[in-house]
Amino acid sequence: MRKWLFAFPALLCGSMLWAQAPRIVFEKYTLPNGLTVILHQDRSAPVVAVSALYHVGSKNEDTARTGFAHFFEHLMFEGSEYVKRGDFDKYTSNAGGYNNANTTQDRTYYFELFPSNQFALGLWLESERMLHAKIEEVGVNTQKEVVKEEKRQRIDNQPYGTIIGEIFKRAFKVHPYRWQTIGSLEHLSRAKLDDFKDFYKTFYVPENCVLSLAGDIDIPQVKQQIEAYFGTIPRGTKPIPRPSVTEPPLGGEVRDVIEDNIQLPAVLQAYRSPKQGSEEYYAFNVLSTLLAGGNSSRMNKAIVDEKQLAVQAGAFNYALEDAGLFITYGIANMGVKPEDLEKEIQAVINGVKEKLVDEREFTKIKNKITTDFVNRNASMAGIAESLANYQVYFGDANLINTEINRYNKVTREDLMRVAKKYLTNDNRVVLYYVAKGTKK
Repeated sequence: MRKWLFAFPALLCGSMLWAQAPRIVFEKYTLPNGLTVILHQDRSAPVVAVSALYHVGSKNEDTARTGFAHFFEHLMFEGSEYVKRGDFDKYTSNAGGYNNANTTQDRTYYFELFPSNQFALGLWLESERMLHAKIEEVGVNTQKEVVKEEKRQRIDNQPYGTIIGEIFKRAFKVHPYRWQTIGSLEHLSRAKLDDFKDFYKTFYVPENCVLSLAGDIDIPQVKQQIEAYFGTIPRGTKPIPRPSVTEPPLGGEVRDVIEDNIQLPAVLQAYRSPKQGSEEYYAFNVLSTLLAGGNSSRMNKAIVDEKQLAVQAGAFNYALEDAGLFITYGIANMGVKPEDLEKEIQAVINGVKEKLVDEREFTKIKNKITTDFVNRNASMAGIAESLANYQVYFGDANLINTEINRYNKVTREDLMRVAKKYLTNDNRVVLYYVAKGTKK
């Protein structure tokens, strides 16, 4: 990954005060070559976000070619037929702009933020990335070393850095989610130049991309420029692989102990959970806010503040396009045994399963979700990304305005129901992280 991107609603008489966010007006259309375009005009500041979301992540990779999606995130900054090596960032910074990119299991995302009089440069750069990217030995070899160094810094030599990888490879046995986004360095080392060219021709095509712009733009003019830069790019000629496998039930609790270069033990529980977009997905997002949404959340209050068993504790819903994991965690205080920490984490989980959340606490967490929803779309970069995400994952960019209604439908009974259904011992992976040399 090139760079990592990993409170005003109040309680009044027990009722919910919903934030009235301004409606995001946008125009969506598709070019004849299959490129989906989404445009949002906002003249409040002279800035424009230009983004390109490619519907390719690590789950689209071949089992013998893992790490390609993330690798291409780096390689796509190597230059093109008309952009010299190393000049991509120079073009952006010289125009007073900023660029970044990230890769997940489901997507690869590029964006630039420009002064509004320079945004056409972003269109040109993204069209070059799509049509003329250079897949050459010099760039491939350079980025292999970059990815190796990133893995050393972010995973191998980072305390607790292997957690996500260790969880996912135990939670998934069939689906491509079982390997990390960074993939196998051995696979990258063995790959031939033609393998990289084939990946580019398969996934970096108009019909696999959403181009999203938000900011100070004139829409008729922008549409002409998009046509000029992207209209002549041909559709792809290869089928785009999508995993069709369905992960079977976990079939029983999976437990393991991982030695790491750490001082404080950690306890992690990862429960299989619904994929993003389902009704139960929204209930799980509300549940994660209840358990870990701020200093007054249940896990922080009970485990960190009151019993002081952990220096940090929380939960989050790691929902993806095809499946999800609901992960709880705690980093133990000095002298606290992982077994004792796990017992208290389980007590908090059991509390949700055994008793309805009271109305006041439920109102509080719903208000926080509303605030977070509004804040995600408080910048042009946030709006451009949200529009692209909603279009790719849900086929409905207008969820940028309406998804909050899905959260509003979640009830207290829904939280108890999904907790009872999914937060069971036979549906989870439990990991203890301990200091090297202390594993029994």
